[in-house]
Amino acid sequence: MSAGPAPFCIRPRGVVRGAVLTLVFTGVLATAAATGALPRQERPGPERPAQAAPDGGTVDSAALSRAAAAAMADGKSGKKAAEEFVSRSGDRWGAVYDKKEYEEFEQALGGTYTGVGLSAGRAGADGVRVTRVRPGGPAERAGLRAGDRLVSVDGRAVDGLSVSEVVALLRGDGVPGSSVALRVERGRAAWTQTLRRARLTTDPVTVRRLDDGAVLIRVTAFTKGAGTRVRDAVRAAPAGAGVLLDLRGNAGGLVAEAAVAASAFLDGGLVATYDVAGEERAVYAEGGGDTGRPLVALIDGGTMSAAELLTGALQDRGRAVTVGSRTFGKGSVQMPSALPDGSVAELTVGHYRTPAGHAVDGRGITPDLTADAGAEERARTVLSGLGGAS
Repeated sequence: MSAGPAPFCIRPRGVVRGAVLTLVFTGVLATAAATGALPRQERPGPERPAQAAPDGGTVDSAALSRAAAAAMADGKSGKKAAEEFVSRSGDRWGAVYDKKEYEEFEQALGGTYTGVGLSAGRAGADGVRVTRVRPGGPAERAGLRAGDRLVSVDGRAVDGLSVSEVVALLRGDGVPGSSVALRVERGRAAWTQTLRRARLTTDPVTVRRLDDGAVLIRVTAFTKGAGTRVRDAVRAAPAGAGVLLDLRGNAGGLVAEAAVAASAFLDGGLVATYDVAGEERAVYAEGGGDTGRPLVALIDGGTMSAAELLTGALQDRGRAVTVGSRTFGKGSVQMPSALPDGSVAELTVGHYRTPAGHAVDGRGITPDLTADAGAEERARTVLSGLGGAS
């Protein structure tokens, strides 16, 4: 999948600049994507079959294509055969999508999606609960709130379903204006609410001035344009004001956008390296970033993939103090592969490393200062100590 022209290059070492980044670092957006609160800019992989290897294998795309073609020749589903092939391969992040699903995926990368505008997560014995409601979306207009329990979608109970199945039910045909009936419980009250799906836009970057003069930049996903918005926010920040970069809960997105965000704080240089078919490649930042402004990055267990790539670059290069908890540990690289029936497989082709050579996959990134409860307050204290308050 092309990420579009990018103001940095990704290339084997020694190759001239100018290449366009075409890969996506896949992460787990199951909770948010399930209800359309965030675009599925990274294909979720938590529901891979149990036989997937814990360290994440890789798939031979040519062999996968042959398996799909053979199934089609026998009158079977090429997509289903490809899914079975991927599940047996040990590629825990690999996934296969039909043409329509992939088109929706690409639209989501651009910051638009069809949904009802709410996030949900599992809460143990309490089942599936609404965790966030998007302002102005269908769910908010219908009066749904965070904490409501989601019992069923279009009459089908959700408690026994995988996250991927809940995603499919809530997205339905993906057509704006189509209806979906949600059975909801709130305390002792229970009712069925019919919502109409809408075409919504995301706002993955929010910026606000803190009381002490510092600037808080929160990035929830690296969809198209997110990196430029981070860079613009840094350039617009008052002279001397520190930046608190909040990457908590950021499940990643396009590496191109994470590299642009890195360019806001670095004067060129290495952001990450990765291997594809035994060939080492590298992601570089653009020159001219603000290297003097105090910077603290907030991270947690929901910081994944491209967000970890950015975190690793800022930490290894001594550009930011990181505060929070260990990141998720999603450091594998996926690239799309077209199949004979028009479906697309996103397959793991390698793993990336931070500028200092640290592997991220399965390990995560440990913050410089550990803080769970009160992490933001701790981060603001650290930023003030660096001279970031005005």
